[in-house]
Amino acid sequence: MLLDSVLLRQATIDAFRKLNPKEQIKNPVMFVVLVGTILTAVSFSTNVIRGNFSAFELQICLWLFFTLMFANFAEALAEGRGKAQAESLKRMRTATIARRLSGDDHEESVNAGLLKTGDRVICESGDIIPGDGEVVEGIASVDESAITGESAPVIRESGGDRSAVTGGTRVISDRIVVRITAEQGRSFLDRMIGLVEGARRQKTPNEIALSLVLSGLTIIFVLAVTTLKLFADYSAREAGQDMSSVVTLPILISLLVCLIPTTIGGLLSAIGISGMDRMIRKNVIATSGRAVEAAGDVDVLLLDKTGTITFGNRMATEFIPVPGVPVQTLAETAQLASLSDETPEGRSIVVLAKERFGLRAETLPPHLARFVPFSAQTRMSGVDVLESAEPVRTLRKGSGDAIRKHIEENGGTWPSEIDPIMDRVSKSGGTPLVVAEEHFVLGVVHLKDVVKGGIKERFAQLRSMGIRTIMVTGDNPLTAASIAAEAGVDDFMAQASPEAKLNRIRQEQANGHLVAMTGDGTNDAPALAQADVGVAMNTGTQAAREAGNMVDLDSNPTKLIEVVETGKQLLMTRGALTTFSVANDVAKYFAIVPAMFSALYATAVSTGPLAQLNIMRLESPQSAILSAVIFNALIIVALIPLALKGIKYRPMGAEAVLRRNLFVYGFGGLVTPFVGIKLIDILVTRLGLIS
Repeated sequence: MLLDSVLLRQATIDAFRKLNPKEQIKNPVMFVVLVGTILTAVSFSTNVIRGNFSAFELQICLWLFFTLMFANFAEALAEGRGKAQAESLKRMRTATIARRLSGDDHEESVNAGLLKTGDRVICESGDIIPGDGEVVEGIASVDESAITGESAPVIRESGGDRSAVTGGTRVISDRIVVRITAEQGRSFLDRMIGLVEGARRQKTPNEIALSLVLSGLTIIFVLAVTTLKLFADYSAREAGQDMSSVVTLPILISLLVCLIPTTIGGLLSAIGISGMDRMIRKNVIATSGRAVEAAGDVDVLLLDKTGTITFGNRMATEFIPVPGVPVQTLAETAQLASLSDETPEGRSIVVLAKERFGLRAETLPPHLARFVPFSAQTRMSGVDVLESAEPVRTLRKGSGDAIRKHIEENGGTWPSEIDPIMDRVSKSGGTPLVVAEEHFVLGVVHLKDVVKGGIKERFAQLRSMGIRTIMVTGDNPLTAASIAAEAGVDDFMAQASPEAKLNRIRQEQANGHLVAMTGDGTNDAPALAQADVGVAMNTGTQAAREAGNMVDLDSNPTKLIEVVETGKQLLMTRGALTTFSVANDVAKYFAIVPAMFSALYATAVSTGPLAQLNIMRLESPQSAILSAVIFNALIIVALIPLALKGIKYRPMGAEAVLRRNLFVYGFGGLVTPFVGIKLIDILVTRLGLIS
């Protein structure tokens, strides 16, 4: 992506456009560079007019301009990546004719741009949905691939938590009536385009705070460089020396630009924009950069159990026979009784019997079977094995009370051995299904909401980062405790109502924590709005999408973990480059200043006492300044890929991150200028660029 010629060309053009002082003043550090570049250009032009052409001053002027351009280029490149995505979204906004229903249900064709909030429109197979809304009638499959990137169609139906539809998506089958919920220009697609273009990006609180710190450092160095001129004039006069050729306006401006934090100042905006860009690449739309940054500071995660921590479908994990019944007999009977059960639980029983005992129900000819499908009313399924149209075997599988009623109606008795087995399964967090043949109970199938593989390790990583996980579930406390222990979460909320989730978030925030959660339903909207980071599912209701400050286009609840990691990567990148930039400035100070004043107070020799501090042995004050200015410009270019891509994320605590930044980027920031400036000094001297 960084090597895309079209993107690079457009970023170069945009970098020139950003030279507008109205744009530059938004970044105080780079505005100082702009003013310095203009003053240097004026000084050079004045000298040329007077007949004093200086190749040295020309080079200084050019490299100060390049410093400004490289910083603008970094920001433009970050914005350009988003604009490329926005263009594909804009192509979706075609002129659509909507079939609007009037008050008496009369249908009329109108331009989609004329639709208002509350209007009802009909969408049938092949129609483009003309605006954001909610399905109020019917059910249909909808192609949302243009937004989510997922080719598989999704189901949208009236009522429930899958009623929201997005303008620009296409109905594949059936018919729905949609009530428009967003005004033109404020639809989800419009907001996506504005966000990915970066047009509506606002600086985050941390970014503003860092900008103030950088501005403060810049003011301090402006004062330091200004007083340095007075010190140099006084020292030269007392020593009887002439330093007018050393302490000139271009040199002082160059020194100022090298000492102020231009590296992080030039990359700060690009880091923030690329953070949102990385979130978009994970198919998560953040309503602001503030939400991305908040994700990096989150220390409490509220996660729904179903679909996030567990697969959401209970699965058969064990066959437990009553005493005297072989386990294979129980498995075979349970499999036959589940053949007509199309629920995920029923299918998992068939699969488990096949995996454990190689059973394939091949002994049951279809013409000798009368299947009893599972229903919510009977809460059991089964099969009657026939012989001459009369059943000779009656096999049933279902809930304990349903099977008990079935057995007692057929003259059987409920065995006392089955109750302890059912209790044990329930206490372990599972669901017992009882299997019976005729009026005899054979045993229990243990159904369990299976915890996703690797989720426990993910939670351990979050814990090492100082993030506490809380599982939210509607299960009873016993089942919730069992799942929580297996998943490795730090805490859980059982039988959680919308009010309970909202109160828990407020309680955590009152204790000084930043909270993130996911949700998709209208009942989740209050908690999503209260959370510091609320990730709404794109498949959810319009209320949930409006309440959250992020929307997951994939509607994957586990994405919350990736959101937090992306936020932390943004903060770690900003911290690392800030550390590197400040260390750079310290190193450049000790590299440049001694070389500039190496001849001050010189007596019998050509060097003065400050020359002892010129440990890099730079050739001359002019070569030192020019080398530092060149290095200062090139280091911005070198760090653009890191600013856009972000430093490699590693789950670790704040103290570990600080130590790593100080060692890698702090030490690296100190060493790099000494090496870089020395190499450039050798190069410019041998090329004869200093005259």
